[in-house]
Amino acid sequence: MPNLSRSQHPLNLEPDLRLKPDSQDKPLSYRDAGVDIDAGDRLVQNIKSLARRTAREGMLTGIGGFGALFEIPGRFRQPVLVTGTDGVGTKLKLASVTGQHDTIGIDLVAMSVNDILVQGAEPLFFLDYFSCGKLDVDVATRVVSGIARGCELAHCALIGGETAEMPGMYAEGEYDLAGFAVGAVEKSEIIDGRSIRPGDAVLGLASSGPHSNGYSLIRRIVERSGTDLGSPFGSSTLGETLLEPTRIYVKAVLAAMREVTIKGLAHITGGGLLENVPRVLPPNVVAELRRDTWPQPPIFDWLQTNGNVARQEMLRVFNCGIGMVVICVEEDAQRLAEVLAAEGETVHRLGTVRERNGGEAQTVVV
Repeated sequence: MPNLSRSQHPLNLEPDLRLKPDSQDKPLSYRDAGVDIDAGDRLVQNIKSLARRTAREGMLTGIGGFGALFEIPGRFRQPVLVTGTDGVGTKLKLASVTGQHDTIGIDLVAMSVNDILVQGAEPLFFLDYFSCGKLDVDVATRVVSGIARGCELAHCALIGGETAEMPGMYAEGEYDLAGFAVGAVEKSEIIDGRSIRPGDAVLGLASSGPHSNGYSLIRRIVERSGTDLGSPFGSSTLGETLLEPTRIYVKAVLAAMREVTIKGLAHITGGGLLENVPRVLPPNVVAELRRDTWPQPPIFDWLQTNGNVARQEMLRVFNCGIGMVVICVEEDAQRLAEVLAAEGETVHRLGTVRERNGGEAQTVVV
């Protein structure tokens, strides 16, 4: 048999995982390979208590089985299921560097439930995937505690998930997250933007910060600036400001839908206002937004200055202070803003929908 070099070895094992010549006869366990089943069991027990806080109507089984059962509530007459999946991206790097793991799970839930909300869907249940090289039960419990809190804010059940301990796949102390949300909407009430017309009003709901987008650029800016994440920033630190969890808009928007007809919703994630708003617009219209109608939070000013980021690039990468865009007929704009404000949202009148001229961009910020 040919002698394989390390780069040619099909498993490409790390040095600490290779067997020493004198250990060939030693009985091996999963723990010897780097996987601690007992730690995984302890985490499952911790998760069960957290998940119980998120129980809601329709939940038939909880965490522990091979699959989870959920019954669509009977109040839906013709339900359509809406699904979404997302992660948190390199915001996880900041959580690891600062040791702040308690809110990153809220980000995970928010990214998926806000996405399915734009179709008018009520989130029903959520599943998570947590993967790491070596399981730290305390860190994982803190992360899942944030996931459970996010589910509470979105009024959806944390119904299942997966924890994967994979030695050699991640650097020490690192982990990755993915989330999966399932919701339902009445078929007759699906929000798809088709009815949007010139003259409709465009409102914006304030974000809580960068949310979970643009963090590769954010980390580069922090590195270039030489600023310590523990440095004071406003009433907290730079690190805490950058780790402020993504705002969950579910409760407020669902309440508004019961009062006012919403024609279109856009979750402002990667791509910013310039690329996300067009996703819900018919091809013949433009959303014209006035930049002076909402304040840009200080963290975005700091990023723009320290990274020397062009204005257009800021609008393409970050939410710049607007986390959700809502479109309705002009006559309903005031009432919609009042309902959303009563539910705790900060609402800005961003602009108006108008006819599109030729092949111009579908979001114009003036």
